[in-house]
Amino acid sequence: MADIFPAEDGGRPAGGAASETAAEEAERGSPPRVVALGGGHGLHSSLSALRRVTTDVTAVVTVADDGGSSGRLRRELGVLPPGDLRMALAALCGDDEWGHTWSEVIQHRFRSEGELHGHAVGNLLIVALWELLGDSVAGLDWVGQLLGAHGRVLPMSSVPLDLVAEVEGADPVHPYEISTVRGQVACASTRGRVRSISLVPEAPPASQQAVKAVREADWVVFGPGSWFTSVLPHLLVPELAEALVDTSARRMVALNLSPQKGETDGFRPETYLEVLAAHAPRLGIDAVLADSGVVGDTTRVGEVAKQMGGTLVVRDVAAGDGSPRHDPDLLAAAYDEVLSQPR
Repeated sequence: MADIFPAEDGGRPAGGAASETAAEEAERGSPPRVVALGGGHGLHSSLSALRRVTTDVTAVVTVADDGGSSGRLRRELGVLPPGDLRMALAALCGDDEWGHTWSEVIQHRFRSEGELHGHAVGNLLIVALWELLGDSVAGLDWVGQLLGAHGRVLPMSSVPLDLVAEVEGADPVHPYEISTVRGQVACASTRGRVRSISLVPEAPPASQQAVKAVREADWVVFGPGSWFTSVLPHLLVPELAEALVDTSARRMVALNLSPQKGETDGFRPETYLEVLAAHAPRLGIDAVLADSGVVGDTTRVGEVAKQMGGTLVVRDVAAGDGSPRHDPDLLAAAYDEVLSQPR
């Protein structure tokens, strides 16, 4: 099986690792350039931890959301769905009063009986800047400056996308029948088991800034997050997928804490890696980060990690309340340990 990095204090990350990052960066000469891939709550958790570890973090975000406020703005105005981009920006806000305040402002949703009901303030702000500037990346950069974001947020593609999933057993009467489901909300909430995904339009254009960030990165982080609807879509954008395979950056996979109903029902820790390899056979990885309470017997996930070229790292990264959430400080300490490993 793959090697498991030994942990200090019997498996729990050493306290204070994340708080010492600035000094460690000074000793290393420059902070590690990290690109995090995903969308929604999973990417929010990853970015909340990464901004504690490095001052050079870029989020590359899926643009296939078709539900809620994002879906309404997308259908009405023809823009990229802003919701996952907004959540990434909120995650990069600092822990001071300015950061907390702006994070709450852009995440705030209106409650009314009218047309504004359910819209997030940040979604409207992002779309307003897009209309004024005519440039999605420039608009996001301006919002990031306003928030004092500790990093940059980029869309993975320059056009809005639709997800299409091949689903097994969507009809309980025919549990082995394969059917097609279209749309991110439909894919994420399907009653069946997702087997594979594709994008519409096929072979969409990549964000050139995202491609550049991946090629210049020191580390690329996949996950945690909704595997089929947030993580894997990056590998279906040809130019971005090519950059992810060819980059000199090392690659880390951060595994989820629990399966997601419908989308990843029945997944074992190694299944995430197997699905990743099936969608991108040429993609190698260097590290797999898993929570000690999730992996149990590490033999199989360690073997799969090794087959993909990586090392399994098992740490306590889950929140202490028993919910399937990552603790930002514990996750930051684990990230800092992995990112500091010599080649």
